Amino acid sequence: MDTNEARASDPVLRRLDDLLPDLTALYKDIHSHPELSMQEMRTASLAADRLRAAGYDVTTGVGKTGVVGLLRNGDGPTVMLRADMDALPIQEATGLDYASTATATDREGRTVPVSHMCGHDMHVTWLAGATKLLAETRSSWHGTLMAVFQPAEETGEGALGMIRDGLFDRFPKPDVILGQHVMVGPSGTVAGRAGAITSAADSLQIRLFGRGAHGSMPQASIDPVVMAAATVLRLQTIVSRELAAAEAAVVTVGVLQAGTKENVIPDEAIIKLNVRTFDAGVRARVLAAIERIVNAEAAASGAPRPPEITALDSYPLNVNDRDASKRVVDAFRAHFGAERVRETGPAPASEDFGSFGSEWRVPSVFWFVGGTDPDTYAKAKAANRLNELPVNHSPKFAPVLEPTLPMGVETLVVATRAWLSA
Repeated sequence: MDTNEARASDPVLRRLDDLLPDLTALYKDIHSHPELSMQEMRTASLAADRLRAAGYDVTTGVGKTGVVGLLRNGDGPTVMLRADMDALPIQEATGLDYASTATATDREGRTVPVSHMCGHDMHVTWLAGATKLLAETRSSWHGTLMAVFQPAEETGEGALGMIRDGLFDRFPKPDVILGQHVMVGPSGTVAGRAGAITSAADSLQIRLFGRGAHGSMPQASIDPVVMAAATVLRLQTIVSRELAAAEAAVVTVGVLQAGTKENVIPDEAIIKLNVRTFDAGVRARVLAAIERIVNAEAAASGAPRPPEITALDSYPLNVNDRDASKRVVDAFRAHFGAERVRETGPAPASEDFGSFGSEWRVPSVFWFVGGTDPDTYAKAKAANRLNELPVNHSPKFAPVLEPTLPMGVETLVVATRAWLSA
């Protein structure tokens, strides 16, 4: 069954083609007006307005900017659908005619460029489309639909922020929680797996203390630049020498800051790093190794005081429930055909989506929707150049609208109807 036949045979999706011009306009609007984490006021307002227009009971300001819409349609399961809304402090370089030129003030008071280089604009559009289609075809399903537009995924605080603001007390407990993400992959395909689907993540700041001096008199100093450099190099041995080949982890130093002038040895240095793991035991060992190495390098340098290690943010391991995953995959294969439904390995990217299921103790399923032009992807794969395709968080990341936009609406509707049926 081809795409058009599959849509035409579904009582909900047969209306999708008529809705696409409106959804395309919404996507371009959100893309052109990105907002940083916890600043998603405009995006949240757009989401709330669309939910109200479709007949949902809407609550705004959940976890500061989060939006929750409820559509009760008789007896049956409750299904929660989630989309994240925030953008990134990145200068867009896609060349699109609707590219972002926006700037905003970040939490440090700096003016930064802002753009949707992770695809959350697509996620909002997908959920807006799916909720509208399901609201217009209530005779085809029974139960309760709960739409959650979540802030601040990029900083790891949005899901927990909504939870701490009473999400579990103010709204019905779902039977399943569903979410998806646009990623590099052939547009028109969907990929997922049971078990761990995205990694746990921990970001740390390390402040190393030394003693400043003139650059011509290093003997009078305790050089934090050398201390930091030695620390960065030694941190790379955690994965290469302390973990078995079958154990997966990533330790990345993304920030190394020290000094203001070439002939001045500074008093301190800052390292910021990120850790990705897929196993709780591995995570504990890696974090312990970081602390051990940082303190040992400072001691070896004769630092006047121990380093300060500060947690910046943390993401949980995102684990797909096996039974719920099978139900979703079976529904996808029945609708799209097995050739368009792929199994993927766990992704080293991280997501706070998993907090909803783990904290609520509800089965959750998360999957990936391809956003790369199929011909472009095929050529890159044949040339062994997939790593050269712009990925999420690249300033050139730009999912193709067709068929990515309708595909993501379809996947949400098909997965939802695996629980909510007539």
